[in-house]
Amino acid sequence: MYTEYLSRSFTGMTFPEVTRLCFDKLKLLLIAVETNVDSETSTIAINPGPHVKIQDQTLGFFIADSALEVKRAFYYCRSCHGDIREVAQIKQCSCDNGTLTFPDLKTNGMSQHQSSNGSSPSNKGQDTNSESDEILLDTTGMFHWTPSRPIHSTVVKREEAAKDPSLNGHVVVCLFGDKDTPKVGLRNFVMPLRASNFHYHELKPIVFIGNLEFISHEWDMLKNFPKVYILNGSPLNRADLRAVNVHLCDMCVILSTNNFSVEDQSLQDKETILASLNIKAMTFDDTVSILQDKTPDFMPSVLPPIPSSPHQPQFARERCGSMVGANVPMITELVNDNNVQFLDQDDDDDPDTELYMTQPYACGTAFAVSVLDSLMSATYFNDNALTLIRTLITGGATPELEQILAEGRGMLGGPASPETIANRDRCRVAQLPLYEGSFATYADGGMYGDLFVEAIKNYGMLCFGLYRFRDNPPTADITETPSAKRYVITNPPYEFVLKSTDLVFCLVHFDGGNQQKTKKKKKRSKRNKEGEKPPPPPQDMMYHHHQHLNPMA
Repeated sequence: MYTEYLSRSFTGMTFPEVTRLCFDKLKLLLIAVETNVDSETSTIAINPGPHVKIQDQTLGFFIADSALEVKRAFYYCRSCHGDIREVAQIKQCSCDNGTLTFPDLKTNGMSQHQSSNGSSPSNKGQDTNSESDEILLDTTGMFHWTPSRPIHSTVVKREEAAKDPSLNGHVVVCLFGDKDTPKVGLRNFVMPLRASNFHYHELKPIVFIGNLEFISHEWDMLKNFPKVYILNGSPLNRADLRAVNVHLCDMCVILSTNNFSVEDQSLQDKETILASLNIKAMTFDDTVSILQDKTPDFMPSVLPPIPSSPHQPQFARERCGSMVGANVPMITELVNDNNVQFLDQDDDDDPDTELYMTQPYACGTAFAVSVLDSLMSATYFNDNALTLIRTLITGGATPELEQILAEGRGMLGGPASPETIANRDRCRVAQLPLYEGSFATYADGGMYGDLFVEAIKNYGMLCFGLYRFRDNPPTADITETPSAKRYVITNPPYEFVLKSTDLVFCLVHFDGGNQQKTKKKKKRSKRNKEGEKPPPPPQDMMYHHHQHLNPMA
């Protein structure tokens, strides 16, 4: 991830236009720009809409292989490089149309009246007619909020959890610790999953499995988040795992308690590895994986269902369960990188292979603390990198929120106002399936670049990667069952060939995701005026919200 000032040739163009030009001609992925809040402070706008026009000295945020490649955006000249197709020839020219001068760096960016979350002033508060009187937000408008609840009101018994129909497509969090174990910061885990740029009905229930006394130490920081539940038990107990329907969850997260009292480093991750292997060794009733209607043979049962259009066969609306624990979506936190070799029994990686080259890391099933070391190094050379990554992962931040977190206060609720509701209008990370919908024409032979251009041009969605099956079903050995594991491909080239089973990582606007309405439907104001956001994607698309850490981050 690199930053570079945009050439003067981009001045006056909208953000989607610049993004398309950078991707197609400069072979660069522009995901954000720096905007000015006032003369002293600035903020980062991720994938702002077409109402944002680039001005002189705008700082862009790129995903590229090297800082040298990003220099193309600084040197690009429409007059000198307009007909050049070889990116290596894009270098500094002698005319004044390309490179910039910097009389005052504090004035860089776009107009000061533009909001930091990419919404135009005319759009502020327009979401009040959708959910403002149906949900509660915190005082900053960045997160969903609920009145304080005592911890015992969220504790569910094993028998109750097993009969709860809402435990489908949820998040299971496995915790190890007792009353004497230090805190692990569960609020930082929950906050991104309760970001206000998700509709309330899109929030996935979170179920913590662990020692109640351990969780109670952090309850003051969790009591104001909705849809959070606790099962007082053990992640190693299969009865507890079955009770919370671990085979139906969208993600099972196994967190480490960072027990550094263990002298042998290889034993620091003993409990988390045992929990992971325990779940993978479980089997579940065959009936949970049967769909109401027949699904294509190449779609493994681990995939969440995809709602179909009226012109295509109907599939089950609820997530079908995994028949074996090995297909349960899971991510395990490790303290010691070398212990990654014990997570996958079918992994052929050499034990001496570095973490980022191992299969569990590439598939997003392992996360190690050492990953943050490289982030610290990148932040030293580019302080904007941390801000951007944090915004992508946590869903955003405001000065007021920063102060609340710094002082150690809990989340405070407040009445919905146009200012707080406007903070919901910001981008989020989602996953777009290619099997059906308006983009199905690009599956099985289509080029990634064509999909990228249509998505940003017509729907305001910024694609930045693919999530592909490790085993290709049509060419896999017919004697073996294809693995449900996927791996991440970041920023593929234009000519990269797509497959129908691919999921596309994309940045979508608040109203650009799932438009499913709650029971109380209301009319929405028209937002198709010139200069406002593009229309939302068609109803036949579904986004699988990317709410867990993986190598993409």
